[in-house]
Amino acid sequence: MEIKVMHQIMEWNEDVSEQVKAELAEHHICLINVMGSPGAGKTSLIVRLIEAMRSRWRIGVIEGDIAGQIDAEKIDAMGIPVVQLDTDGACHIEAESIRHILPHFDLDALDILFVENIGNLVCPAEFNIGESFRLALLSIPEGDDKVPKYPLMFSTSDAIIMNKYDMLPYFDFDDGRVERDAKGVNPNAAVFRVSPRTGQGLDELLPWLEARIEAARQS
Repeated sequence: MEIKVMHQIMEWNEDVSEQVKAELAEHHICLINVMGSPGAGKTSLIVRLIEAMRSRWRIGVIEGDIAGQIDAEKIDAMGIPVVQLDTDGACHIEAESIRHILPHFDLDALDILFVENIGNLVCPAEFNIGESFRLALLSIPEGDDKVPKYPLMFSTSDAIIMNKYDMLPYFDFDDGRVERDAKGVNPNAAVFRVSPRTGQGLDELLPWLEARIEAARQS
């Protein structure tokens, strides 16, 4: 019975995810689902991307956390519309939550909506939230063995970002292994090496992102 109930929940989530996609498409908004472990640097990357992209794109952010609003306050301080989503212990965001949050934004004033998912390499990968595409972050301090340990996260993402790449000299981290593992579970995924602190890798990531955003908004 438990397996059957879970299947029904997943089907329900997929239906709502399609509703979210349809609503965003009406407003030509690209929703980007940013996933990764706690401390992987999701907020830092989003902040750096906002700084680089805000002159061209109108951006909003949904900040997902189990509790608290520390990250949302950082985004708000930048003058970016942000809604904090506290899951009260849940390990992922579902499409229904996104659907309820959308009315809190002026959708006609947005081009991009970043969703910072809950810090977790398991549950967020299982639930579509109406996203146009997914970014999976793996920071250098986490270790280079995460792709084979958590294959669903990396096999369902459109880009895999080795984040905090400026810390590579200080850790026993084989970035070549990570790229091989990533391509093994997801041959079509783009792989980037990025440091939000130094800006390293943004010159490669940004053109890829903007091309995907253009395609999503036009479709």
